[in-house]
Amino acid sequence: MLFEVWVPEKTVKLLVAGEERAMERGDDGWWRLSSEAPPGTDYAYVLSDSPGPLPDPRSPWQPNGVHGPSRVYDHSAFAWTDQAWTGKQLPGSILYELHVGTFTPAGTFDAAIERLDHLVDLGVDLVELLPVNAFNGSHNWGYDGVCWYAPHEPYGGPDGLKRFVDAAHARGLGVVLDVVYNHFGPSGAYAPMFAPYLSKHGSNPWGDSINLDGPLSDEVRRYIAENVLMWLRDYHVDGLRLDAVHALVDHSAVNLLEQLAVEVETLSTHLGRPLSLIAESDLNDPRLITPREAGGFGLTAQWDDDVHHALHTLLTGERQGYYGDFGSLDCLRTVLEGAFFHAGTWSSFRQRHHGRPVNRSFVPGHRFVAFLQNHDQIGNRAIGDRISALLSPGLLKVGATLLLTGPFTPMLFMGEEWAASSPWQFFTSHPEPELADAVRTGRRREFAAHGWASADVPDPQDPATFERSKLDWDESAKPEHAEILALYKRLIALRRQYSDLSDPWLSRVEVWHGDNFVVIRRGGCVVAANLAPAPQTVSLRSVPSKVLLATAPGVVLQRDRVELPAESAVVVAAR
Repeated sequence: MLFEVWVPEKTVKLLVAGEERAMERGDDGWWRLSSEAPPGTDYAYVLSDSPGPLPDPRSPWQPNGVHGPSRVYDHSAFAWTDQAWTGKQLPGSILYELHVGTFTPAGTFDAAIERLDHLVDLGVDLVELLPVNAFNGSHNWGYDGVCWYAPHEPYGGPDGLKRFVDAAHARGLGVVLDVVYNHFGPSGAYAPMFAPYLSKHGSNPWGDSINLDGPLSDEVRRYIAENVLMWLRDYHVDGLRLDAVHALVDHSAVNLLEQLAVEVETLSTHLGRPLSLIAESDLNDPRLITPREAGGFGLTAQWDDDVHHALHTLLTGERQGYYGDFGSLDCLRTVLEGAFFHAGTWSSFRQRHHGRPVNRSFVPGHRFVAFLQNHDQIGNRAIGDRISALLSPGLLKVGATLLLTGPFTPMLFMGEEWAASSPWQFFTSHPEPELADAVRTGRRREFAAHGWASADVPDPQDPATFERSKLDWDESAKPEHAEILALYKRLIALRRQYSDLSDPWLSRVEVWHGDNFVVIRRGGCVVAANLAPAPQTVSLRSVPSKVLLATAPGVVLQRDRVELPAESAVVVAAR
């Protein structure tokens, strides 16, 4: 086997089979050595200034944790059964976000496989996994990964992830993987000891910035690009969600995101199946998803927080923090017709103008991933309470209807489809006492500033916080939860049945509203929602012919109107 490691400014030796071996340095700063080492062999590197052996920055397998040795892994040895898989494109799909550790009681890839049939029955197309690359400790959200090439061993390691993807493909489900390239986690991040992986631009809220445009940054960019290609090629993943790309500081003429889009398009052409890159961005800048031939970066899609904020504030009445500018029916109209609320407009939270308008005639809505809930919007609340804990069943159904009949790519968060009662809280398992205490104290200080008592904020390090966040699958069969589940299934099926409901063109979305009601026309389908606690008669501006779906009994069609029960929504065919 050829061992290779990039160490441009130090000397390095290979430790394999208990023996240190000299390596040969190339002019490119890469050290290489061919050595007999079958799959399953442990190895590490010893730097000239390191206190002991260190894992490979590109380690494919960390069976003994992020501080242990790396292990040789043969990607060609896995027996895939998805040879007939032709992929799953993002346009027209329903995404389902899940965290492997809390999706099931066992918290493994194999246990998650046992629940895939539920997702098929629900109508999901793509399963999006929160980050699964190796981090220190047994459980956390996954955004503190340090071994970017190695799937987390407690989840099932490399073979476990492959079994999950293979099983998903067998059921017609694609897989999207959340990846983090804007920082390394705080424990076990040895890569910067090997080479200048960190930037001199400073830090972001989660750690030191990555060196994307400074001296020797070419190899850092290759480190990221080859990681992207590895997940898509070697693990057969269908897409990646790129975490917080606004924290990627890159002043290069060719931005890293554009570079990734080019390389992924090349791989997609070779493999003959669609591959998606989905950005999480706080910039409200449509250039990310504008094709390269039109001067953009060419990413497939981006998360759209403005849709979430518009729905959440309207339904719950919350206005704190970054929700301050949201909450009106006019705000909802703006995002349903134009994707962004802040589109070159004043943001009171940022105290500046923010965003850029979307060209409704040229940018399709499927390039925006919309959601009523996600891991951040639940887990970054003090007690991790879901929106189902804040709303009446009627308003919860209204929210689901507005999401799943909208022009964007809908995404659900695990358990949302049955209004799961389990919270999803912020949890960690840092073994280092000082780091654990810093996280615990910082979390409580953050929410104390918003009026929460320290005792009310769950301790991230308490194992009970992690256990509370696991789904209770038994409750999905209870009447009040089964009713919500049935609605989600009907809404997804309706979206598939009527092409007007999946039509992505924002220029064909027409929204009007009045006193606690909103109406959305989608071609021959009209969606009307009554948010008031009393029945209302709403003008449809068209003649309804039949009710396609109602969230509550008692809907009455009139000549060009509909009478809606309190806190309800209806989808009608109209002309």
